[in-house]
Amino acid sequence: MDREEGKAEQNLLNLGAILANPKGGCHWCAVTEFLGQVPLLQCLPGSSIRRIADAVLVKRYEPGDYVAREGEPVDGLYIILDGQAEVSAPANTEEENRPDYVLNKYDYFGYGTNSSVHQVNVIAVSKLTCFVLPNQYGHLLQPKTIWNAEDTPENYSLLEQILHLEPLEVDIFRGYTLPGAPTFRQALAAASKTVDCLKVVHSLHAIFLIAGDNDLPIIYQVQRVRDGTSFATRKVEAKQKGLVVFTLFASFQKDELGFEHQAATMPDVPPPEQLLNLEEIRERRLTDPRFPMQYRNSAAKKKFVPWPIEMRFCEDSSSQHKPSLNYWFRARGKLSDDPALHRCVVAYASDLLYSGVSLNPHREKGLKTYSLSLDHSIWFHKPVKADDWLLYVIESPSAHGGRGFVTGRMFNRQGELVMSLTQEALIRRAKTPGQTAQTPRPKL
Repeated sequence: MDREEGKAEQNLLNLGAILANPKGGCHWCAVTEFLGQVPLLQCLPGSSIRRIADAVLVKRYEPGDYVAREGEPVDGLYIILDGQAEVSAPANTEEENRPDYVLNKYDYFGYGTNSSVHQVNVIAVSKLTCFVLPNQYGHLLQPKTIWNAEDTPENYSLLEQILHLEPLEVDIFRGYTLPGAPTFRQALAAASKTVDCLKVVHSLHAIFLIAGDNDLPIIYQVQRVRDGTSFATRKVEAKQKGLVVFTLFASFQKDELGFEHQAATMPDVPPPEQLLNLEEIRERRLTDPRFPMQYRNSAAKKKFVPWPIEMRFCEDSSSQHKPSLNYWFRARGKLSDDPALHRCVVAYASDLLYSGVSLNPHREKGLKTYSLSLDHSIWFHKPVKADDWLLYVIESPSAHGGRGFVTGRMFNRQGELVMSLTQEALIRRAKTPGQTAQTPRPKL
């Protein structure tokens, strides 16, 4: 056990003392952090876990006490905080088939029974402390999505649908690509759903191994590398057809006060209200007489699917050969108030045009290229709201050996540096018709 893990264990041991003396510590924070470690609850929105922390009761039992009796109703979901309880099979079960076993910290029972009778006896083996979520709060265990506790799917942003994952088992999720949408990046969402809601991602590093297939679902398997008092670390393997497509490492931190400075300065660019979005630019080009009629007719026939991210470019097309790019962006629609969701959305948006900046100095008429992400890193410096305007400042200081390197910085409208990013990508000329077809881009 390392020092941080030792602190985490000590923190959970101290939870009992905090419950006994609420004025002696942050009662609500301690309860919320504990509930965030219960596997049953980790796929819930952070808002649901916070409300559960407000609603749970504390019950204590002496050794030999019945916590639940066979044939009697239970009054809620029981989660063991401290101690052990024994589960015994119904009395009419044959002796050799009686599967008695012990429940420990984070284990639970009573889930899904509502007011129906309990099927087994649960008896305290030692001094036992349980959190109990009364049955009237059972709806908190059944949110609309993993991010949203109350609104219906029609009321939340498309990005919440994109970043929705289907929980298969503990720490295993499945993600789908919606038809007509850009490449998705769901691995960070998978990692975030296995960390208590008081910790948010502060850095991630992804390494892409083979090209993925956008037409197939991806299985995300999360490994809990470390859980400490202040930090947690997760490793995610994204798999298709049994093969690992890419690996992501993410580190999470609980909010704390500390030293602060910022040397980076936001560039002097026009505000987003003075700039055109992609749809407006497209409309102008379709009606601009300076463009050849053949080009305008061809562009009008192409199917246009708006991205779930709204972008407004700070420079016109005359600067497209520079190894740099500045643009404002934000998520379309209103996002749920979950800090983890907002960071997942910004991570999603960070790679839409990122690696292409390293190709800008090499663009010429008739040249077709393609790129594949090799690795991608992000550092989150400050809280971020993905449905508010953010300025993305991208530069490519180098390209060599078929690889392009880009760096990025994101600023909010107040000029605060909220994120720093780096990426290296494979950049090549597109293959000629007689060569092997281009492989799909992998997903972050």
